[in-house]
Amino acid sequence: MILFIKFSIIYLDYIISNNYYLSKGVIWKNRGGGIHFIITGGTIDSYYDGTKDTAVPNKESIIPSFINSLKLYENTNFTQICMKDSRDITQADLKNIKKSIEESESKRIIITIGTYTMPDAARYLKQNLQRHDQTIIFTASMIPIVGFSPSDGPFSIGYSIAKSQDLEPGIYVCINGRVFQPEKVVKIISESRFASIIGEKK
Repeated sequence: MILFIKFSIIYLDYIISNNYYLSKGVIWKNRGGGIHFIITGGTIDSYYDGTKDTAVPNKESIIPSFINSLKLYENTNFTQICMKDSRDITQADLKNIKKSIEESESKRIIITIGTYTMPDAARYLKQNLQRHDQTIIFTASMIPIVGFSPSDGPFSIGYSIAKSQDLEPGIYVCINGRVFQPEKVVKIISESRFASIIGEKK
């Protein structure tokens, strides 16, 4: 009995130290230290300002509290690069996103950003990122997560979390229930959604 207890303790320590978790009697392995959320603002992380009659990025992101409320099995960590309308994102901001990804211990990265320049930011990373062992997903929404119902924000984040589990390492845009390649995705303003120039993964 004592040997069994000792073995169980050693086995449990191995599971924890090697980033496994137990769910419904099945042992699963977290890929690459969980999910690293990189936050830059955008409509998804904004509030409505009546004096300006538009959505304005929050001063502090609500993404961490929203993610923590989901009670995910995954480990999550967060880096707030900036809180801007994506049209105001600078080359310095893009370099900071790149630096944060290259220094991350996670193999799965989700970047929240505004819709206007999301494709441009994804293309920038595809051209300049030195690491190639991570699944990197850009996501956004047309409506803020907080203060509006319905909002496409929660779906965008949930879909991105799900796709981060099965997409191969690479850079993707996940929005409107589709996975897009950075060089093929465009925003169709008149339809309030994104589309692929050629085709997209489902």
